[in-house]
Amino acid sequence: MTVLGLPYVVRRARNVFRGWYLAGVGALVMAVADAPFYWGLSIWNPVLRNAFGWTAGQMSWAFAITQIEGGFFGPLEGLIVQKLGPRRCIFLGMTLFGLGFVLFSLVQHLWQLYAIFFFISFGSGLSALIAVEVVVNNWFVRYKTRAMSLLAEGLAIGGILTPILLAWAIGGIDPSESERFGWRNTAFSIGVMVIALAVPCSLLVHNRPEDVDLMPDGDLPAVAAESQEDAGATRARGRIEEQGYTLQEAMRSRSFWLISLANALSSGVLVTLLVHMGLMLDDRGYSLNDIALVSAVYTGTYAVFILIGGYIGDRFPIKMVAFLFSALQSVSMVVLVLSRNMETVLIFAVLLGIGFGVRMPVSKSLRGTFFGRKAFAAISGLSRVPSSICLFAAPVFAGIMRDYLETYDLAFWIIAVVSLFGSCLFLWVGDPPGQPAAENRAITG
Repeated sequence: MTVLGLPYVVRRARNVFRGWYLAGVGALVMAVADAPFYWGLSIWNPVLRNAFGWTAGQMSWAFAITQIEGGFFGPLEGLIVQKLGPRRCIFLGMTLFGLGFVLFSLVQHLWQLYAIFFFISFGSGLSALIAVEVVVNNWFVRYKTRAMSLLAEGLAIGGILTPILLAWAIGGIDPSESERFGWRNTAFSIGVMVIALAVPCSLLVHNRPEDVDLMPDGDLPAVAAESQEDAGATRARGRIEEQGYTLQEAMRSRSFWLISLANALSSGVLVTLLVHMGLMLDDRGYSLNDIALVSAVYTGTYAVFILIGGYIGDRFPIKMVAFLFSALQSVSMVVLVLSRNMETVLIFAVLLGIGFGVRMPVSKSLRGTFFGRKAFAAISGLSRVPSSICLFAAPVFAGIMRDYLETYDLAFWIIAVVSLFGSCLFLWVGDPPGQPAAENRAITG
């Protein structure tokens, strides 16, 4: 690009809808206030097990406690975001997340690990799991799934870099071996970095497009539809997105509970692998660098297919897309159980990345598509209750089975089957309000 072309680039950048920049800010928040914890578990867990001698069951309870936090405090987090607004909650959540990592670097006992993981989870839930989604849901209607995919891209990029950087910075699983910086210094540095980014990230956020005299999707106040049929659909969707459901209305909707349960059960594969994949591969003799490579492959594949998911989620029936790619996650877990070499493990990583990559933005977009903008934060918070129950049970079950049988195989088979059933629940959700149903009638749940 020559210097003469710079004014043109600047003009084009100014014409880009501001919502896309805010989705980019949200992606950064997810990369720094979520990825170091959740994507880092495959690295943190085997390191901590070798440092302290804790069992797989004990390690699984550390993550399970974060799901207790989501179940009990998820509704509270949603109400806090609804009351204070996403901007303030991004600052507060990132600060708490960073402080949690500083405390993590000082842990000496198992109970301290449980308490600190709870603290970290609260900060992440407040900022990266609810507040940024509320921002994107407020700023987009027609392009909601694509915007959610851009948001999730931050988590994906963080997931690619996190295991590799952690493995390099820590230096090895065995604490008796020479370390580069060690896990404590690495955790402390992450905490300081996130706290430092809390202020600039929050200042870049505008809660709603109306706050800066804009409309969702960058529309003008009145947009003409291309045809009479499109005009009716546009008006119907516009009323739903502008008004939306109240929390009480959503709770009375069959769609709310089906979406929540389908997301929870179909997430069993991913949450179990986040906690136990590193431990399982460590059991099979793989090195910390091998574990980091597997993590990087599935998050790299995930990063690519997030964008694909954003496209097909806006183009094809969203419940069918959610079903197909959630089911692929279950298939990937079966491949991992049957794997006996690194090549097959990498095939598992690619399949998991494809399934999770498409499912991630689609499942997030479902709530906004069905329930609109009015009480999205509160609805998202409450939906974490049934999800947290299932996400609590899956990794704990796998850890207990591993300690009892000294293998993960049976537990992974059972979780894969249960998650496949959860994927099927997406097919029973119905069609979003304001869109034609298969029987030419609206299904509101």
